[in-house]
Amino acid sequence: MNIENTYGEDKWAAFGGFSPLITVFKSYHPLNDEIEKIINEQTFPIRFAKNKHIASPLKRNRYIFLILEGAVHGYLKMGNKKITTWIAAENELAGTIRNLWENEISDEYIETIDPVFAIAIPHEMSKLLYNKFLIANYVGRKMTEIYFLGATERAYISRLPTALKRYQRFLVSYPHLINRVPLKYIASFIGMRLETLSRIRKKALTEKE
Repeated sequence: MNIENTYGEDKWAAFGGFSPLITVFKSYHPLNDEIEKIINEQTFPIRFAKNKHIASPLKRNRYIFLILEGAVHGYLKMGNKKITTWIAAENELAGTIRNLWENEISDEYIETIDPVFAIAIPHEMSKLLYNKFLIANYVGRKMTEIYFLGATERAYISRLPTALKRYQRFLVSYPHLINRVPLKYIASFIGMRLETLSRIRKKALTEKE
């Protein structure tokens, strides 16, 4: 993907003078000045319009994105059908999972659900930090743990035997998304038709009355 920094030298002016990724990393471990300098130099803010592919099999996978505003979904194509495999919103990372950190072609797409403002994180920078700093490897391990827990939860939901049970588990695991993204993405994510999800939600609301 050909992405460029369009903000120039003042790219962090609106963020207190440093990349928001530094704050994320510091939540796991204090950083040294050299790490912060590399992050400030090589990451940059970027905006994507609604319904825009920020990654696809046709585009080289060079970045992960820290979402500051907006939401995206990852999906696979089965004929003309899009099957959502994950959804990410504010303060979450988005990248092609099937070739994470690599330049190999992936069959995964990432599409914006609404306009997105994000921080672009080059894979080459991540590799540089891992090779030079033990701190970066610690931070990477903690972030990988979070990803692994998320992947485990997605696998668990997909194996629940009924649409109702999958929806109920979704409410427990992703309560911040239920009124955040269109239902068609949620329905695809938990493996049911939109009509089925709408029926389940209507029944649940009726029972509460």
